[in-house]
Amino acid sequence: MATILSRYLGELRTEQVHVASGSTFQTDAPIDNHGRGELFSPTDTVCAALSACMMTLMGIAANTHKINIVGCRAEVTKSMASDPRRIERIKIRFYDFPVSLSQKEQVILERAARTCPVALSLHPELIQEISFDWPD
Repeated sequence: MATILSRYLGELRTEQVHVASGSTFQTDAPIDNHGRGELFSPTDTVCAALSACMMTLMGIAANTHKINIVGCRAEVTKSMASDPRRIERIKIRFYDFPVSLSQKEQVILERAARTCPVALSLHPELIQEISFDWPD
């Protein structure tokens, strides 16, 4: 059974349907690539997937080790290359952790983030610049 059903809506817009839940989202081509830039672009969704996957793996590790990361945030910056047009770099900065964490807890969370399936699935030439602003 399919995981996602995709449909082209015209004018460089697509709709994605998650089969199991019925949840949907749409994408739009960016302004610099003939689109309207009114929604996430397909390459934006790749960057969001990386951030979400890293947070999810950090959440699993946090639950296992009784670490509170509720409310932590990430700032994601995408850089594009041309010839061929592709994502060249994804920069993610994790911040706003709710409590001070020990060095051991920080290592646990960083290792979890860096081993997420999305991170491991991306092309090795795509630069993943990941940083953590740990509270004092």
